[in-house]
Amino acid sequence: MKHGENKETISAICKEQVVEAYLTKNGFRGDGVADLKHHGGPDRAVCMYPYEHYVLWEQEFQTKLPEATFGENITVGNMLEKDVHIGDIYQIGEAVIQIAQGRVPCSTITKRTNLPGLLKRIVETGYTGYLCRVLEEGIVRRDSKIELIERHPEGVSILFGNEVYFHRPKDLDGMRKLLSLPELAEDWKETIQKRFDKLSSAIQ
Repeated sequence: MKHGENKETISAICKEQVVEAYLTKNGFRGDGVADLKHHGGPDRAVCMYPYEHYVLWEQEFQTKLPEATFGENITVGNMLEKDVHIGDIYQIGEAVIQIAQGRVPCSTITKRTNLPGLLKRIVETGYTGYLCRVLEEGIVRRDSKIELIERHPEGVSILFGNEVYFHRPKDLDGMRKLLSLPELAEDWKETIQKRFDKLSSAIQ
């Protein structure tokens, strides 16, 4: 991916539309991951981003964004962060996926869009999109519908998780609520547990 003045970065953020793809436990077959430390893996097999945010960002930054600007595998409608919960299970084509965590946006988004302020606004708003694990592998087509199979009983939204993760470093109750979810991605569990333990020790 080229960015800036003749600079180049190895990234898998630029996606292309396909008619169909096979979704495995580790992601879509044929879809590359450049930074394995921060992307990919079973808890981050699928990245989804709400289409509605494109309108917001295009208006705010007075620009036209390309498809899959945020490196998402699937651009979704009517699935905002406030309405999607950690642990929710969806059917998409033949595959079954489960929401695992909010997406932690990285500087690659800035490099791709050349909009320095966008990354900050994504974090401020919590409009990050989210990552999913695959419970059942299968073919997903471009025209496949996404259907909710099971809503998680705790109803802890991605937006709430983002608020705690990015903006509430001392919210023990919020951290406790997130840590109580077995479905939360392991990476987030580790990060939040460390914060929780450190803060608890400081208070005692």
